[in-house]
Amino acid sequence: MTTNDRHSAEHTLVPPVAPRYAVLWAALAYAVVVLALAWPVFGGGFLVSPHSDQYIAGFAFRQFGADVLRETGAYAQWNPYLFGGMPFVAAMHGDLFYPTFLLRMILPTDLAMSWGLIIHVWLAGVGTYLFLRAWGFGFFASLTGGMAYMLGGNVAGLVSPGHDGKLFVSSLLPFTLLLLLRGLRDGWRWVWGVLAIVVGLAVLSPHPQLLQYMLLIGGAFALLLAFADTGGGRLPRAVALRRLAFGGGSVMVGGLIGAIQYLPVMQYVPFSPRAGGAGWEHAISYSMPPEELVNMLLPQFTGMLDAYWGRNGIHLHSEYIGVVALMLAGLAFGGALMIRAQRRWVMFWTGAFIVSLLWALGGYTPFYHLVYAVVPGAKFFRAPSTMLFVVSFCVAMLAAVGAERALRGQVRARPLLVWVCVAIGIAVLGVTGGLTNLAQSVASPGAVDFVLDNNAALAAGSLRVLLFVVLAAGAMYAASLGRLTPGLIGTLLVALLAADLWSVVQRYWLFSPPAAELFASDATIDYVKAQPQPGRVLAVPGPGPMTPRDPYLTGDALMVHEVRQVLGYHGNELGRFDQLGGRANNWIQIANPNFWHLMNVQYLLVNARESPIPGAELVAGPVRNAVGTEVSLFRLPGENPYAWLTTTIVNAPDQQVIGTILDPRFDVRTVALFDTSATVKGESLQQLPAPLDVGATVTSYAPGRVSLTLSAPAPAGSALLVSENWYPGWTATVDGQPVTVERADYTLLGIPMPQGATRVELTFDSAPYHTGKRVTLVALLLAVVASLAGLVRLPRRAEVSHG
Repeated sequence: MTTNDRHSAEHTLVPPVAPRYAVLWAALAYAVVVLALAWPVFGGGFLVSPHSDQYIAGFAFRQFGADVLRETGAYAQWNPYLFGGMPFVAAMHGDLFYPTFLLRMILPTDLAMSWGLIIHVWLAGVGTYLFLRAWGFGFFASLTGGMAYMLGGNVAGLVSPGHDGKLFVSSLLPFTLLLLLRGLRDGWRWVWGVLAIVVGLAVLSPHPQLLQYMLLIGGAFALLLAFADTGGGRLPRAVALRRLAFGGGSVMVGGLIGAIQYLPVMQYVPFSPRAGGAGWEHAISYSMPPEELVNMLLPQFTGMLDAYWGRNGIHLHSEYIGVVALMLAGLAFGGALMIRAQRRWVMFWTGAFIVSLLWALGGYTPFYHLVYAVVPGAKFFRAPSTMLFVVSFCVAMLAAVGAERALRGQVRARPLLVWVCVAIGIAVLGVTGGLTNLAQSVASPGAVDFVLDNNAALAAGSLRVLLFVVLAAGAMYAASLGRLTPGLIGTLLVALLAADLWSVVQRYWLFSPPAAELFASDATIDYVKAQPQPGRVLAVPGPGPMTPRDPYLTGDALMVHEVRQVLGYHGNELGRFDQLGGRANNWIQIANPNFWHLMNVQYLLVNARESPIPGAELVAGPVRNAVGTEVSLFRLPGENPYAWLTTTIVNAPDQQVIGTILDPRFDVRTVALFDTSATVKGESLQQLPAPLDVGATVTSYAPGRVSLTLSAPAPAGSALLVSENWYPGWTATVDGQPVTVERADYTLLGIPMPQGATRVELTFDSAPYHTGKRVTLVALLLAVVASLAGLVRLPRRAEVSHG
């Protein structure tokens, strides 16, 4: 038989016919596997790890946003609870506008967050299945690819660190590629509007870094479809360019759909601590160390979760791609007689795999210097290893090819034998301690004990790899001998792949008690909430025992109870607050009484029975908080009110202001220091005046809306200082008349007071948010209209050239 004859014969063989309602069966299979991970949610379990960002901060953000939206019918604009206050939308507090916010309108926030993660893992599988089927893969090959992507550590494992934005974009990637395929290759016009909506959802995730990665891989795939023969002939150049233009237009409209989130963000960038980028070292932080490549095959190598000994400090997800998935992906390269479309597929996803893997390695290879220099946004982002979801997707695409070959009986014994030999070698090294010795050779000296403690897990993991390799190899070899039907081999491969991945990723699906227990109040919180005037709490870890990552002392749990705290956990607070507090020097100014006054710091919450600050008075506790740490609440010495009236105003440049107001010799009650660019012009002083005997009482307080009354009329030349960070959007009225709100004392709200004034109303509202909302609505309408218009005309298959 000639080569051409063999080519023709092999490609007359077809995998089993897809079952009736194939999509529903695939969706059901994915649902069963995901629910086998998620079953505790039905008992009220909260899918949140004690080490995750959602535990420390995410729940507080979402609870606050949901409460405000339910109570007022509008989105919160100002978050007063962290770092002196910050804009809620512009500073980015999670999925405010992504459709998951709807779940929080009908379910308790913790259950809504849990179901948001569960649904998106399932969607990652369904989207991948639909994409593979649209390309032309059979039912079982597509089911295999979807299972490989969905259950991989770089998708399903993201629930452990609580990275919901990453998971949202990861699940949207296959849908993006599916729509590009239908629009570019098949000419389906209605998909362009849907593509705009999908891109808009990715923008609203909001995870700009993974959005960028999704658009990069989508753009590369679009070029493949436009200019290569992908099975139906090459598109004429004019048709290809026109369809690419439609795709580019969809991406632009998708970007506009995200305007409600990103117009406020664009205004915020100059005020952020990340303004201008954070430099090379920041950009390459959390690159994937090369030794962690082994985790793709043997997830226990650098230790899982608390057993991690690697170089990244924290490692709450898994790089595990799956030994069965990797076996199938390797088989994609054994088909010398592949048709042209399949060769293009393998070449493209192999190239994407190489590029995305080099990208994920970040600063450990010279390649990332090119990324840093050329790719927009690289200077603002960190953690290049987040590109690993693309690595996993590439492997899933190649695994579908390998599964198709196995179903056709085209797998030979030699590659399977190689895999078995490699697995035996890994098992021998694992059981005899060879892998532990290898780990010791690459681990830092301080991690040696962790490596030794990980020895048993590493040995068990190596035997687990051997088990799945032998089972998968045996099934594929039996299929090649014709002893298994294609339907049976397909079922076995999917089951083995799912069992392999599930057995690892289930370790990362950690459930906690419901939020009502996890974030319950205690006597210290109740005391602060009972006070008639607002006062901030300085929550810091002290010398006593503390539950690891206590969200009350190291996170944002106080925000759940509407208690304003001085610090918190965010990462994108206002840069001026960071500078005032001395963040670069480990928050050195938080012990400065002038800082306490400026920031309305009245209480110290600490895990100690004695105050570390002289003169502080115990007012509540010691008591065990909801996570088990014994805490005490102390009232700090001095009066540190929410607002105070200064005697006079002085203009000074920033460099002088910050040094002056933090100098203990300067009485912040006497002079308000406005910037030299302020509209108000102050006096020139030779000495500090005496403070005024005029108090400011808060008569009404809500996030972004405050009413104050003075105990006596304001004298001429005075100014009211309010302990909220200044940001564009604050407006004020004094005795009903609008006045200008200026930035004073480096970062606070400063209001020049007319003589005789007694009442002040402050309101925060973001103009870019309202503009963005209008743009988003118009863009959504445009996308819907484009989809409906596209349904009017059928695809023109004649546009494809077979020349």
